[in-house]
Amino acid sequence: MKTIDIFDPPMCCSTGVCGPSIDPVLPRFVADLHWLANQGVQVNRYNLAQVTQAFAANQQVKTVLATDGNGCLPLILVNDRLQARVFVPTAGNSPN
Repeated sequence: MKTIDIFDPPMCCSTGVCGPSIDPVLPRFVADLHWLANQGVQVNRYNLAQVTQAFAANQQVKTVLATDGNGCLPLILVNDRLQARVFVPTAGNSPN
């Protein structure tokens, strides 16, 4: 089974749809994560403002944060391998 771990920057909630300006990518990302979960992928999401112990418990995440600071977030790990950073992938967008 695939496992996806998302280490988010500090946000007030996991959707990021609160506050005066909403990034339209975030609700789509949440929908994509729900779709993955429905396909049998284990999805774990950690918010730095709310679940700091998950960041401290993952050596890979700690190393990247120590080197690059919070600006590297979100970090996305698939089966414990870093796959994306500073980019929220959703259907229809690309880092290039």
